[in-house]
Amino acid sequence: MKIMEMDLRKIARFYYKRKDIQKAIADHSANREVVPRYLDSFGKRPDIISYPADVAGLAEKGATSFHFSEERWFNPLDLGTSMTAEKMNELRMGWDLILDVDSKFIDFSKITAELILGALKFHNIQNVGLKFSGRGGWHILVPFEAFPKEVRGIGIKDLFPQGPRMVSAYLRELIEASARERILDITSPQELAERIGKPLADFYEKDRFNPFSVVDIDTIAISPRHLIRMPYSLNEKSGLASIVIQPDQIKSFHLGWAKPDRVYPKPFFPAAEKDEAKELMLQALDWQKMKEKAPKRSSSMNLQSLGQGNSPSSGQQRRSDIVIKDASPDLYPPCIMNAMKGMKTDGKKRCLFVILNYFRSINLSNEELIKKINEWNEKNGQQLKEGYITGQLSWHMKNRIMLPPNCEKIQTMYKDLGICAPDPFCQRIKNPVNYTFLKYRDKTSPRGDFKDKKKKRKSSTSSKEDSGGTRIFRGRV
Repeated sequence: MKIMEMDLRKIARFYYKRKDIQKAIADHSANREVVPRYLDSFGKRPDIISYPADVAGLAEKGATSFHFSEERWFNPLDLGTSMTAEKMNELRMGWDLILDVDSKFIDFSKITAELILGALKFHNIQNVGLKFSGRGGWHILVPFEAFPKEVRGIGIKDLFPQGPRMVSAYLRELIEASARERILDITSPQELAERIGKPLADFYEKDRFNPFSVVDIDTIAISPRHLIRMPYSLNEKSGLASIVIQPDQIKSFHLGWAKPDRVYPKPFFPAAEKDEAKELMLQALDWQKMKEKAPKRSSSMNLQSLGQGNSPSSGQQRRSDIVIKDASPDLYPPCIMNAMKGMKTDGKKRCLFVILNYFRSINLSNEELIKKINEWNEKNGQQLKEGYITGQLSWHMKNRIMLPPNCEKIQTMYKDLGICAPDPFCQRIKNPVNYTFLKYRDKTSPRGDFKDKKKKRKSSTSSKEDSGGTRIFRGRV
């Protein structure tokens, strides 16, 4: 046996004898499958930890770390490898969103984790758990209690692993541009190629530096019965503990904090507010729909495509190419008109989320955006704090433009906020942004209101050249 392995087992036995460590691990084990690891192999499955003393007992047998499930179970010991998806859904109580940020370079993983925390905060998720993985990465937690029981007729409990995979992929795309910029601020692809010993081409995708070539937000690992290193468990490769820290401590974090003799346990699971993660789930669902409907050749299209699911084809314009010279209120959909009157009761943060995304999506300048948001806040019954408004504006301006949530016939954020009052024009649209661009098109097009259905169908696919050979747009927006 290697000396290092002998030392690690000695450290583990001593470390897991601590009562506070035993209690921390046992407290995080409720309703979860918990499996010990013995250096390079895992213990039997399924297994649980019922009492703090179980931790010390397993360490005496050679356990070096402990891992728990992302899913919560009514009785974890009833789990089996041959269990059907239906039976597993019956046994599952729920699941936590645990985002696994991993990198060989702690600076890159810190940047990525910071950006994810900012994205969650932008989606009005304030209660987030954060822990160091024990080596070079981070685990970011949004507890199950933050999610609604149902969204658009979809039961959240059984949306595993699709739900967390979808949210993880959505956040990954959302922060990509900022991650690229911040990583390139502290290094270069050439330096990375030399440090890692890989070809320079490995760090590029579609002629752009790919930040996820050096740091990853793992979506593949989100799978039924997948295990995550437990809070305050040791990491076999580094000998450090997987410690919990406050999100605002990540910039100042250094590896010395995670040395076993410096660890003081804190809870990983925050007390979440009801439906706190509803906006995040709605946005991720809309993003997923758009991805599924986009033609394969346009798979690189992002949220800047108009139509909420219709990627621009050869005969269509992109929303980002259209400039509305005068975005006057008569172009706003009723929900935005009502929102801009101010919120007299609850829902101001959710309303801010909607109008920020709306005005950014119709290409309002940053100066006009700040003016609009401040005017809106002044009309609120109780104004949001200036620091919160500034933080939201700052994050939004640095990151990818997102469409506001889709309009839905049955369940929608706009109805929850009390601002949904559809007019006849709303029947033509799927998203508030569509309303404005379609109204602008009808207002400025020489073809009028496009009342003739046959002409509308024809106009959706055709274009013609003017006498000068210039293509005149005749496609749908």
